Amino acid sequence: MRIVPLSAAVEHRETLIDWLWQAFGSDNSRDFFASVIDSSLSGADLPLTFVALDGERAVGTVGLWRCDLISRQDLFPWLAALYVAEGYRGHGLSAQLQQTVIDCARQRGDRQLYLYSACADYYERFGWAYIGDALDYPATAVRLYHKALE
Repeated sequence: MRIVPLSAAVEHRETLIDWLWQAFGSDNSRDFFASVIDSSLSGADLPLTFVALDGERAVGTVGLWRCDLISRQDLFPWLAALYVAEGYRGHGLSAQLQQTVIDCARQRGDRQLYLYSACADYYERFGWAYIGDALDYPATAVRLYHKALE
């Protein structure tokens, strides 16, 4: 198992777009996820997308994004779009993907990292601190998390 920037495994672009769209999107949001993935391949500072590979098979993904929650643009940067393929869940891949983004953010000089989730009691297991609730567009309550990187 290895985790690489998507630019090193661009052949998995469509798979990642479909995963994110199906896991986090709505009927008309596939183009949004394609845009994020394509932006991560453009060489820009952010967003960054990583892909977990088992041999040559994509089995998970995660991103480091400038903003993942429109109602909280004051927070920066974000661990975003964490997805693990069904057959690979429960084996520690989520922790590895999270650590990849944490390490990347530290190397960039970021002092903190944020994420949001609709799930309670998951990210706390990985050392994330719950810091309150917020709204995802248009009005879905979500939980905010913070991790100090210093």
